[in-house]
Amino acid sequence: MATAQQAQPGAVPPAAAEPAIATEGLTKRYGSLLAVDHLNLTVERGEIFGFLGPNGAGKTTTMRMLLGLISPTSGTARVLGLDIRHHLPEILARTGSIIENPTFYPYLSGRNNLRAVARLTGTPENRIQPVLDLMDLTDSANRSFKSYSLGMKQRLAVGAALLASPDLLILDEPANGLDPAGIVEMRALMKRLKDEGHTVIISSHVLHEIEQICDRIAILSHGKVVVQGDVTSLLAGNVLEVEIDAAERAEAVLREIPWIEEVSRSGQRLTVHADPSRAADINRTLAEQGLYLSELRVREQSLEQYFLDVTGDAA
Repeated sequence: MATAQQAQPGAVPPAAAEPAIATEGLTKRYGSLLAVDHLNLTVERGEIFGFLGPNGAGKTTTMRMLLGLISPTSGTARVLGLDIRHHLPEILARTGSIIENPTFYPYLSGRNNLRAVARLTGTPENRIQPVLDLMDLTDSANRSFKSYSLGMKQRLAVGAALLASPDLLILDEPANGLDPAGIVEMRALMKRLKDEGHTVIISSHVLHEIEQICDRIAILSHGKVVVQGDVTSLLAGNVLEVEIDAAERAEAVLREIPWIEEVSRSGQRLTVHADPSRAADINRTLAEQGLYLSELRVREQSLEQYFLDVTGDAA
């Protein structure tokens, strides 16, 4: 688990308008293996950003570069408006993270592990109890870490990342080991952190959760970003569903429109394959023929199906 460091005197203040994370041509090569390939990534401030991809796609390598755990082969990255090559201590002082498997002292209690992190990062110890409460670990705070369940260990790791009230959180599989109730609680926590002004970047294979909490996502495959954008827009497929009383007449009208790829009918419902941006045109065309629809909506696909479509891999 990466930990924050205290900011040094003379720290360069970040430009408030800059994104939380911005990379350009960021590349990491291990000999002949190209782990991250000219990555261009933007994470805006105050959003929850999903960082997705099959195993080995380069997600963790990218996160490790952003936190200074490994050095890029080439390219640039700015975190909170600061260049990672020149201002890493200042960046880490304002960033909390979980990378791969978090490590704690097995024989220390949860509370004393957080106390160790607080001393390392220069965080006041009065932050420990609020974090324990937030992560629902107060009752087990004095138990040894080695006695914790996997889910409890994961919650302690998230708590450690939150200890210094960071502006940016970088979380690699934060829901790992959590039961369904714990996943729901983690979702609520991420939304609360966003509401409080934090920026959160999450790498996860729990795509259903990513779909529910993330504002935007990037999907990596073989070290490259294959898609990046707003979740709602990406999942809005080119299928419109129309509910209308005179469905047979409406079908005949829509079949004459050249930019509509396909129309099918089931009862009073039409399925129309067309660009969703033409929804108003469909409404107007039908109205001109005296046909008034009762419903028109875009059929959205799941993030899981979209992920499989763009990567060709299992999640």
